Amino acid sequence: MIADAELVEVALEEIGEHFGRLRLHMPEAERAMARSLRRYGQLSPVMVCLRQGRYELIDGFKRLAAARSLVEWGRLLVRVMEADDKAAKAAMYGLNRVGGKTSELEEAWIVYALVREDGVSQLEVAELLGRHKTWVCRRLALVEKLGEEAKEELRVGLLTPTAARHVARLPQGNQRELLRLIRREALTVHELEGVVTLLLSAASLDQQRYVLDFPREALSQAMGPEVPARDPRLSPVAGQLWRRLSTLLEMLGRVEGFLSSQGRAGLTARDREILSPRFERLARDATSVASLSRDLVMELTGA
Repeated sequence: MIADAELVEVALEEIGEHFGRLRLHMPEAERAMARSLRRYGQLSPVMVCLRQGRYELIDGFKRLAAARSLVEWGRLLVRVMEADDKAAKAAMYGLNRVGGKTSELEEAWIVYALVREDGVSQLEVAELLGRHKTWVCRRLALVEKLGEEAKEELRVGLLTPTAARHVARLPQGNQRELLRLIRREALTVHELEGVVTLLLSAASLDQQRYVLDFPREALSQAMGPEVPARDPRLSPVAGQLWRRLSTLLEMLGRVEGFLSSQGRAGLTARDREILSPRFERLARDATSVASLSRDLVMELTGA
């Protein structure tokens, strides 16, 4: 049982990350964890197993990365469980399932590793993880449909899980050009979904080329006439609000596109320091506006 696992203190350099390839790299979360470690200390042990005579991390990857970023931090409290590779991967899924801390893609990587590396059948994986066999089949297909470049961008945080799901809809041979398009145009997730749909429905290579060269023009043509700058039925006050909402939604889309693509990775340490207060305010104000907007929608619809 995990609860009975041995509890020891281990130097950071003695903890391996063989299973880290099954988790997404999240720099922002790691920086937040580093601040927490510095302020509060380690609140709970990380989980490891012994593999080929070395401690290998199973749960606590953000804590380990955060600790390694702090000069004053040299050791972590770890809980050691007995597990082979198969059991370790199952534990990674089980330890994070309750809190919903694994993404769909991380689940897919675990399933892929169990099936393709450990030779476990899909039915056995379903039993091991406590899921239905169709769930296992969907997760496996997600990884196998992603090309190597997309997988690598996922690992280093250049591609979000949501964007990756849309990329996986295309054949692997077409994914590289789509990845370049995402970076070049800073597409929002909504725009990316539309672009992929247009590429899949294109009747010729010329149509595909047009979508890749002029994605927003293609999306605009596919959606039909643009929404007018102001609805003539609105009162002056509502008309002004309409214009403000249009501007806000456009700018939010652009920021979302930047954050969803490679944008964050291109920021320097100085950039992050300067921009941090702005993004803190954005997170606070956006949460407040979202809450008030939901209240208004419920009021208007009588929900």
